[in-house]
Amino acid sequence: MTRSVGMTVRPCLAFACAHLCDERLYAAQLAAFGNAYDCRVFVFRDHDSLREMAEALLAGTPPRFSLIGLSLGGYVAFEVIRRQPQRLERLALLDTTAVADSAARRAGRLADIARVREGGIDALIPELPGRWLLPAHAERAELVGLMAAMARSIGARGQRNQQRAMLARPDSHADLSTLTIPTLVICGGQDAVTPLADHQAMAARISGSRLAIIPDCGHLSTLEQPEAVNRQLAQWLASTG
Repeated sequence: MTRSVGMTVRPCLAFACAHLCDERLYAAQLAAFGNAYDCRVFVFRDHDSLREMAEALLAGTPPRFSLIGLSLGGYVAFEVIRRQPQRLERLALLDTTAVADSAARRAGRLADIARVREGGIDALIPELPGRWLLPAHAERAELVGLMAAMARSIGARGQRNQQRAMLARPDSHADLSTLTIPTLVICGGQDAVTPLADHQAMAARISGSRLAIIPDCGHLSTLEQPEAVNRQLAQWLASTG
């Protein structure tokens, strides 16, 4: 399961993707860390539960690895913690939340499922930049186009599966309290989906964790501010290696 360059075994970084995002969510991170680390990206299309998503990730990683999860990827990370926490060397939680869905958020998920069922994934795509990106970034054609391409790659079935998984997720703060591994919590400073208060609550539960706020950034920090995210990840990796 391990990969090596010459005689040096590279430590594994597992990247868990967000809702309606594929490998391109982490393109800047793979470019920055791919030479030094065995980077594996996990996209969730075919499973409709966090349990199945976590099992797929665990099946595709070595016995010990570091896990980086953004949004839905963070929810999958919480499930990994509940199942096999001993496998984790380090953890980075980006633009996610340990709070279970409110009634309003559940209603929104069900509405999205219905919209895609009736009109396909393209019925939802125009709303995504306004929901997830900093307003200035929602005007960037390359980001808007990338979001549309990633959503189409997940497709209507993948969207439904992901939403079903998220509808069933529990509150995970108690699970975070059990962690003793080096943990980095990253939040886009203007993330309207999983706001700063949610990240502060997660960091407060994890002993020794570090909270980093990315300025001028919405919910998709790895795309909106890739260099700033990479600096935080590089410092985290260097200080905990």
